[in-house]
Amino acid sequence: MKAKTLSRFLMAAALLPLLLLLQACPSEIEPQDDEEKAKIAADADYKAKTFLRSQYMDVYYWWRDDVKDRNATLKPYDYDMYDFFDAMLYKDDRWSWMCDKEYYISDETGVISGTWGISLGQAVEYYKDYGLRVRYIYPGSPFEKYGVTRGAVLTHINGQNVEDRTDSPFTNEKLKIYQNNFFTSPQTFTFRLIDGRDTTFTASMLTELQTHTNLITRIFQPEEFPGLTAPVGYFHFLAFKANFLSDIAQSMTYFHDNGIRNLIVDLRYNGGGDSRASDTLMTYLAPRSAVGKPYVVRKHNSYLGKLDDSFKDENNTYNIGSNANALDLDRIYFITGAGTASASEMVMNGLKPYLGDKMQMVGDTTYGKPNGMYVLMYPGTNDDYKAYNKGDYAKLKWVFLPIAFFNQNSEGESIPWNGFVPNNYRPDDLYHDFGVEESDINACLTHLVSGSWPDLPKATRRTTTKSAYEPGYRIDTEEDRAGYGLDLVRKTRF
Repeated sequence: MKAKTLSRFLMAAALLPLLLLLQACPSEIEPQDDEEKAKIAADADYKAKTFLRSQYMDVYYWWRDDVKDRNATLKPYDYDMYDFFDAMLYKDDRWSWMCDKEYYISDETGVISGTWGISLGQAVEYYKDYGLRVRYIYPGSPFEKYGVTRGAVLTHINGQNVEDRTDSPFTNEKLKIYQNNFFTSPQTFTFRLIDGRDTTFTASMLTELQTHTNLITRIFQPEEFPGLTAPVGYFHFLAFKANFLSDIAQSMTYFHDNGIRNLIVDLRYNGGGDSRASDTLMTYLAPRSAVGKPYVVRKHNSYLGKLDDSFKDENNTYNIGSNANALDLDRIYFITGAGTASASEMVMNGLKPYLGDKMQMVGDTTYGKPNGMYVLMYPGTNDDYKAYNKGDYAKLKWVFLPIAFFNQNSEGESIPWNGFVPNNYRPDDLYHDFGVEESDINACLTHLVSGSWPDLPKATRRTTTKSAYEPGYRIDTEEDRAGYGLDLVRKTRF
């Protein structure tokens, strides 16, 4: 699968470089004839492909022993770069991916180019609603000043109707109107806001938007929710990015300074990222009694362990660090969904042995990513990696992320391949902004107050009073994009 943003407002998880163990590079099979020499000469990525195979897939890949012999027979010039990477993957590998320089740098910096600064979704599975609704909006979006928030529904683009109703369902024609016009700028939009008002405006895409990982940090006060006797923290966290550890510190320190003992961590759209960020978050969320104890053990292929002792199982146990601003929580709720993956799942899996019933998951079943990868770059000499680690990407061309290890917690439990099933199932509520009325947040607060879960919202289609509906068409969703659910760890070797 080719790494690309399916919508310009969507972002991948942060990626970080690993300084690799360079192996003696075997010479490539000599060309058999002039025709083959010509094909090699015409392939601008031939050296990158052979480097990928010999230095990365034959060394780091978890399924190395299953694919090495087959991969040796592949002719790199028969494929483009992405297809060659895909051709070398194990048949059951749904996680490994690659990207180009531009995609990687955008992830590293959190800067999105050419964007509206929103994420759209559809409440299909439970509500049978194909309306194009705002899942979240970044601060600084050009839509902010027009009152567009989570829950607003896009009804028209340049005067053309894209609204989903029983008398006018979301047809393939409407999908094409969205696909052909949403990404052009300037553009005229009509949104129906969550208070029922329609707003029409003309806006232009932002050339660049600096994003952060802590989308929302707030405290729900007792007067905001019946029965609540103490403030509750709410942390909506979008991605584990090592360049944004200060985002985590800022939010957690705010909770610590306000004496928060109950916390809601919203990971419903968090596909994971860099383990330095998950390491940091663990120091705030884990109980003090767990400091110094393991939260994840990473297992690599046996070949890596023979090359370097640091890759052996006994040398890949990661412990919970201490933190003066640790929250030492009485109860923590994680909001989850199909978009919750990798490092998000790893944090929850790592906390389970130490929190027990104090930890609850609310929402939908998570993505299911029990493994992780290193960021492997091309060009890939040690000098290149020294430059990359200093933020110099002038020579970078390609970034490869093949699965390199599997994770377990301190009790030997892995993240389920099919994802974690939450304690309380709830569909993603795209009809309310993030607050006490939003279904998942409301469920967490209700359970905290009463010890029981509220009833599910009505499943009737929100855009009509009729129960019948016609199946519509789906826009691309964030969890469909290449590289979804990354869990990366940095190991630097000079």
